Amino acid sequence: MASVLKAQKKNQAVKDVKGKRKADTMDVDDTTEGPSPKRPKNKQRVLLLSSRGVTHRMRHLMNDLEALLPHVKKDAKLDSKSHLHLLPELADLNNCNNALYFEARRHEDLYMWAAKTPNGPSIKMHVQNVHTMDELKMTGNCLKGSRGLLSFDKGFDETEWGKLTKEVFTHIFGVPATARKAKPFIDHILTFSILDDKVWFRNFQIVEKDPLQPNGPPQTSLVEIGPRFVLTPIRIFEGAFSGATVYSNPEFVSPAAVRSALKREKGSKYGMRKLAEEERYGREAARKREEDELAVSKVFA
Repeated sequence: MASVLKAQKKNQAVKDVKGKRKADTMDVDDTTEGPSPKRPKNKQRVLLLSSRGVTHRMRHLMNDLEALLPHVKKDAKLDSKSHLHLLPELADLNNCNNALYFEARRHEDLYMWAAKTPNGPSIKMHVQNVHTMDELKMTGNCLKGSRGLLSFDKGFDETEWGKLTKEVFTHIFGVPATARKAKPFIDHILTFSILDDKVWFRNFQIVEKDPLQPNGPPQTSLVEIGPRFVLTPIRIFEGAFSGATVYSNPEFVSPAAVRSALKREKGSKYGMRKLAEEERYGREAARKREEDELAVSKVFA
């Protein structure tokens, strides 16, 4: 009986030792540290709309941006181009704090407004060299609604307007993780580069494997998806679509002025040609008056 009691006590001691945990492995609430700081949430939403008079290429560019940015809210066309003060109200009604407005002029010139609503700032840019996703050059493909990485050239940090443009583009093109239509997947890169004082936009797909060697080692490469376009900054305003001018590009020449200069150049060529003809006719008339009566043309007339 005594041996049985000793065996029971020994087994109980072993269980107690096994059940105990060291102090460093136990989850003890440390009251000395304060509450963990909350991470700021990205709650950016973008209102996308255009003016009347957009062409098919402009409309396709807007559709590509809508497919590229799942946190975009598309609205109907704005009837008047002179009532831009209505855009902050439209953004507020659609629960958006950013706005992308495409303004078409003369059915051939496209301007893009990128603004923070309702307090600004806002940037007006001229859009050139537009290529959409549907063109044959763009062979890449990505998941619709996936989030993209933003890549900015170091030239943005060298100028004041570049820093401001970078911040506005980060808010507009950076897809928040909590967007309703966003997919928890990253498979493309949005690149912004500055060259000749212009912003060049490109979109590349991240390819992990070589399609010719599906079972080979992973080789990361980039394939362009589209769209692609070039932005020339014109003015930066302090407010949303209004306010004082913060930056003005002195080297920008409107496309209408370029076309009028080309027409004037063609007109000057035509004027010089007509003046040369008049001078030639004047020389011929003067030569006829100088001929005497025994000239061959008069003798054998």
